[in-house]
Amino acid sequence: MCNVLIVHYSMYGHIYKMAEAVAEGVREVAGCDVTIKRVPETLSDEVLGMMGALEAQKSMAHIPVATVADLAEADAIIFGTPTRFGNMCGQMRQFLDATGQLWMKGALVGKPGSVFASSATQHGGQESTILSFHTTLLHQGMVVIGLPYAFAGQMGIGEITGCSPYGASTITGGQGERMPSDNELAGARFQGAHVARIALKLKG
Repeated sequence: MCNVLIVHYSMYGHIYKMAEAVAEGVREVAGCDVTIKRVPETLSDEVLGMMGALEAQKSMAHIPVATVADLAEADAIIFGTPTRFGNMCGQMRQFLDATGQLWMKGALVGKPGSVFASSATQHGGQESTILSFHTTLLHQGMVVIGLPYAFAGQMGIGEITGCSPYGASTITGGQGERMPSDNELAGARFQGAHVARIALKLKG
């Protein structure tokens, strides 16, 4: 069995919905199992409340919190993060900054790694977020996997949509009012299945 781990941070639920779709894609591949976990929250309930995110956070409290050890045990890792000024969110950055021991041991070398993201606006930095995230994966020696143009949904111009060759993404709206579209969720599912198939090949 090939074990795929999805590690994400979701403030309002958009990235979590994408993570669920990524997991659906992994499950489509025979011989692959998937687990969804979240990185630890670094903001207080008071701050989350002022940001209007406390209720959303409570609704996702059932999701297990990831540890650094979980990364070493997985056969492939798919990361999900919202965009913060064109980069990953601070919660994800803090989690990854704790992986120095894995780097020293080469524990992630050769493992498939992939990223999906969100941003508030159509050109709000989701692509730069994924690309800059890849730098960390490369330093860890991971095999970076994107979202190939075999997913034709990223080529359409008939609707506002996320997704790019770098990875699936969703556009949330300035107030978080837009949840992932069918096309964005399809991209996430495609990415999950794509990573799972490659992970199986590398493991076998």
